[in-house]
Amino acid sequence: MLMYTVEITLKNNPIALSVQRKEQETAETLYREIATAIADGNTKVLELTCEKLEGKKVSVLVSEISAVQVSEKSGTSANLGAGFVRG
Repeated sequence: MLMYTVEITLKNNPIALSVQRKEQETAETLYREIATAIADGNTKVLELTCEKLEGKKVSVLVSEISAVQVSEKSGTSANLGAGFVRG
């Protein structure tokens, strides 16, 4: 199953947070939403949900995000995103 992963890193935190989307368009939309919020200097809390693991949620303060990335991942891919550390 092909999934699209949106990963964010937080300031002073080496571990990436990630959520998955089933469709490229929805992953790109989420990526743009996060990138725009960062660029605007937004201080709101952003709640992210995952389409792969139902019930997986994370809330993050937008002003603490240092990077966002979207990537395509297959079920067998062990690919690590550039500049991201997995824990």
